[in-house]
Amino acid sequence: MNDLTIKIEAGLVQLGADIVGFGDITEFENDIRDNLPIGISVAVAYPGEVIKGITEFPTKDYYKWYNKLNEQLDAIVTQGAALLRESGYVAVARTREYVTDKDDNKFENETSLPQKTIATRAGIGWIGKCALLVTKKYGSAVRISSILTNAPLKTTSPINKSLCGKCLICTNACPAKAATGCLWEVGIYRDEFFDATKCRKTAKERAKQGLGKELTICGKCIEVCPYTQRYITTKNKPPTPKESIANLSQ
Repeated sequence: MNDLTIKIEAGLVQLGADIVGFGDITEFENDIRDNLPIGISVAVAYPGEVIKGITEFPTKDYYKWYNKLNEQLDAIVTQGAALLRESGYVAVARTREYVTDKDDNKFENETSLPQKTIATRAGIGWIGKCALLVTKKYGSAVRISSILTNAPLKTTSPINKSLCGKCLICTNACPAKAATGCLWEVGIYRDEFFDATKCRKTAKERAKQGLGKELTICGKCIEVCPYTQRYITTKNKPPTPKESIANLSQ
């Protein structure tokens, strides 16, 4: 790992990232990656106690953290991109606003270059049977974002196939019955193994019961995943929200 890669990874961790990965994304069309060859994937984890609370329905605490982590990610990638630019490189922070503007208000899962795709190229996880990113350390109990850059960073090997094996826990637990149980691999379309329309419809119904309003937020497949369960049942201190994001450029 070169000095610049070490510097950027350390900077993103200092900003609050729980996982950082660097991937080669040149396999994708130039226009969807802004003609930039490297994708930096950043993940932040939910506190374990928050995930433990959504066994029945999504909770207000879960929804609060969902928004909190999204805001934290926007700040992390914005500051991380600034750090790269100050080192003389092009860098684009793929914040929620950027992704929405780039893809004409599509759902994030329908974007031309999903955050999950960059995460698999950066080797931080794979796509599970319910179409969520799964990481070995935190399961699916993460929110993710990314930075695109032309900086000469040391990339890792991508993950091209699911590591879920024969496990059907999330498939069987899905209230929408949206998952077929098929394994993801590079090149397979999401619709071949997961029905996002069913997922969104049922998520709104469950959010109405748990939160009192219709939102596309559920979390059941996150909570039951064995990798998530291993994380939330450990005695590790859960991450806490950053009260402020340090400005590493100063």
